[in-house]
Amino acid sequence: MGLFDAVLGTENQTQTALNPAEAFAIIVLAATASDGYLSVEQANSITFVLSRMKLFKSYPHEMMNKLFEKILGLFQGDGFNNLFNAAKDCLSQDLREAAFAVATDLVLAEGIVAEEEKNFLNDLYQALGLSREIAVQIMQVILIKNQG
Repeated sequence: MGLFDAVLGTENQTQTALNPAEAFAIIVLAATASDGYLSVEQANSITFVLSRMKLFKSYPHEMMNKLFEKILGLFQGDGFNNLFNAAKDCLSQDLREAAFAVATDLVLAEGIVAEEEKNFLNDLYQALGLSREIAVQIMQVILIKNQG
């Protein structure tokens, strides 16, 4: 925590401003862009996958676009680590497992997994507090799903 954060109380601004849907989207967006690139196709895939979830049923397409814009703005303003930590702290254990599954699905759907993406997914399951066994099961299921 920086000196100004302590005095001005800005350290936890992001955490209090996030709801579970925003936190979930942050995790998924970070995983998908962990190779340093987010294509239009990837953004569309994220939107499609999230729109099918109960958590995002109240988010029409335009609202989803605004959510992504908000997240990208937060990435620039708060920095990745602060935003990521605030996001994971807003998620229940069930949503942490679901976020890892969706993130893994989106990363593995491309067919080619960059080293940065492998490292991110490895760090992600640990940061989310998932057991290695759960993470392996999720990855195995996603790999089976993507075989077809």
